[in-house]
Amino acid sequence: MQYSCGYWKDAKDLNSAQLAKLDLIAQKLKLQPGMTVLDLGCGFGGLAKYLAENYGVSVVGCTISKEQVKLGEKLCEGLPVKFLLCDYQKMKLDTKFDRVVSVGFMEHVGLHNYRTLYTIADHALKQDGLFVLHTMGRNSTSSAGTCKWSHEYIFPNGWLPKLEDLIIKAEDLFVVEDVHNFGADYHLTLVEWQKNFVKAWPQLRAAYGERFYRIWMIYLYGAQALLKSRTIQLYHVVYSKNGILGGYRAPR
Repeated sequence: MQYSCGYWKDAKDLNSAQLAKLDLIAQKLKLQPGMTVLDLGCGFGGLAKYLAENYGVSVVGCTISKEQVKLGEKLCEGLPVKFLLCDYQKMKLDTKFDRVVSVGFMEHVGLHNYRTLYTIADHALKQDGLFVLHTMGRNSTSSAGTCKWSHEYIFPNGWLPKLEDLIIKAEDLFVVEDVHNFGADYHLTLVEWQKNFVKAWPQLRAAYGERFYRIWMIYLYGAQALLKSRTIQLYHVVYSKNGILGGYRAPR
């Protein structure tokens, strides 16, 4: 249930690539048992589950999807994971967190909400905390943040940030400790998603119809082309509030 780029450095298949991505995030967060983590745009709770099971932390995830909360609570039963069903801009938090993470979320909050996202992360994070942001990105102003077709059929109001957005919008809130681009791995991820989609289609056809199949195949092929050509990137950015004393050593 990971709808974001896998990490293929040493991976041989999609499952191992996604697990490697989850662990890379955990390593970049520099987690210690007992820490608290806020997951902005938590999806179905896959990252929260992984962090709680493997790193001994407690996680609060935020999503606007009732179905994500429903499945997430089932997947994370018995773990120190809590889900908030609310708009991230309207969260009611009574504590600050050791770490904040956001995976595949910034692309969907809209261009005018980038600063809001950083402000909320800053407000939620302890002074000595770390914030890891995983997002797709575009190369420049001349390259589209998205396209009309994608707005219409796939990601309404989605917008991809430029690398400078990930720095400028964080000004006076965070120190940029590390930037990691592994966008080429997203092409590999999309190829595997397409294989899985085509394989599963006979069981999906009756519920979704041929129009959906055509739309989704256009999306998958188009996204593959954009990422293979390096027109679109995948960024991991690590932020601290005040700069890590002695520097931040980034895992790869």
